[in-house]
Amino acid sequence: MSKLELSYSGYVCAPYLHNHESVELKESWMTSKNIEKLYFVTGTFSSESKPYFSDSTNHYLLAKFKDSEQISEDLSKHNQDKTSFVFNIKDELFQREVRGNINFISVYYLEYGDDGEDLQEIANLLLKRDKIEVAGLGNMNTFCLNTSKFTFPYSENIIVVEVASEKSHQSVKKYCDETKRDANRKGMAMVNLLSLSILEQLK
Repeated sequence: MSKLELSYSGYVCAPYLHNHESVELKESWMTSKNIEKLYFVTGTFSSESKPYFSDSTNHYLLAKFKDSEQISEDLSKHNQDKTSFVFNIKDELFQREVRGNINFISVYYLEYGDDGEDLQEIANLLLKRDKIEVAGLGNMNTFCLNTSKFTFPYSENIIVVEVASEKSHQSVKKYCDETKRDANRKGMAMVNLLSLSILEQLK
């Protein structure tokens, strides 16, 4: 019997390589009802996550989607030799109005499983950071034509935050690093996976 796949909303990050597949994917997402927002972004992997994703690139299409099943179909159809990342949000920690436009999305992973108390503590910690508009907890799937040498072991413990700020991307990255340090001080091993600087909103 086939396993029933649950569908989630979340974020997808697909490499933009100026090739046929990238352009077709961009065109289809521009008109897709499944895509709420679409951005052109620069992606920076942390030194901890780089060994797992050595085929990473600099420029990505970042989309906020409603239905992960549809995204899996899109990426299977337009699979590339650089990794695409799907962050399924299983549990939205919070969403609120914040001054300024979203200009940065930070993705973290927890090195330990999702202990309920720890998650509550992390949610409280993120709530105190007044530039964070959305925070969600979920898992990660990847799509790539080439098999990765190493399996990323923390894909079930992903945290995604959207940051709204008029400041530079470097300044916002420092702000996110402080958030991570606060969590680590409290004994929670929260590690940066990927930082996405929004360059342009396409949709």
